[in-house]
Amino acid sequence: MLRFEHIEFLWCLALLPVLILLFVRTSRWKRKALASLGSRAVIGKIMPEVSSSKPRLKFLLFLIAYVFLVIGLANPQIGTKLEEVKRKGADIMILLDVSNSMLAQDLAQNRLESAKMAISQLIDNMHDDRVGIVVFAGQAYVQLPMTTDYSAAKLFLNTINTSMVPTQGTAIGAAIAMGMRSLDFKDGMTKAMIVMTDGENHEDDAVAAASAARDNDVVIHVMGLGSPEGAPVPLLKNGQVSGFHTDSAGHTVVTKLNEDMCRQIASAGGGAYVRSANGSSGMNIIMDEIGKMQRKEYGTKSFKDFEDRFQVFLALSFLILLADLFVHLRKNRRLSNLKLFEVKKS
Repeated sequence: MLRFEHIEFLWCLALLPVLILLFVRTSRWKRKALASLGSRAVIGKIMPEVSSSKPRLKFLLFLIAYVFLVIGLANPQIGTKLEEVKRKGADIMILLDVSNSMLAQDLAQNRLESAKMAISQLIDNMHDDRVGIVVFAGQAYVQLPMTTDYSAAKLFLNTINTSMVPTQGTAIGAAIAMGMRSLDFKDGMTKAMIVMTDGENHEDDAVAAASAARDNDVVIHVMGLGSPEGAPVPLLKNGQVSGFHTDSAGHTVVTKLNEDMCRQIASAGGGAYVRSANGSSGMNIIMDEIGKMQRKEYGTKSFKDFEDRFQVFLALSFLILLADLFVHLRKNRRLSNLKLFEVKKS
């Protein structure tokens, strides 16, 4: 297994296009400056020993040395010992509503972004629990299977948006059923689901689905997103609000939090219901409930020992920079005197 101890240094590789652009522009400026002094033949006689290709070679060597230096600073490490690690945790499946109504701005930014921040808070407080994500609107899809890789979980979380599910609606029952199919009941782990939704445009029997999940020892908590007063559903164009959804009569559509439905689902699922509000997501209450769950010991394969490999890349960088010192900008006199393709006049 390969990993980087200081992965933040790899951002320095983003400077490569900038360095190449600067070199190209500088080379063009030099060519124009020389062209203003006269023709190429005249310039060649004035500066016969100046090479046009060696600056490019020196720059290429510099770029390669720079890449190796950055990789060396990031310190690549190779796992050398794989062993089973015992952990104690539970399975937490998050069901996130991504219907268009989640774009309503009655919470900070909007309902969806507020939910994503709450999920990020939950992940930050996890230790050995496994987490998965199901996104749903009119249909449900697994966005992230169960994992203990919290960095990957947050990466997948950041990509979630309302265009992920083409079918509109709020099929909470289908999401619960999808979450149940994604759980492994053979491992004996304690399991819970967190439904994050505004509960509007409810399409199926979510209460029955929650009750069935509870019968299989899966607790369902619900976080209600939005306000009872509601807010219009914005139309987005290039990420900016360009208007609001209207009905067939031309009236602006207002989406409201359906708290009654959210409470019924939580009650049937044997979990807690919290309402997210500006200034407080309510996730702390759900985290307290999850903290009370019994954890079961399970084993995972992971690398224990890692060996540093930064020395190789730093050495390569040093050797290439050393070689660069021996590349002079002047032409090689011996090679210049070899005029292999010159036709001698008799």
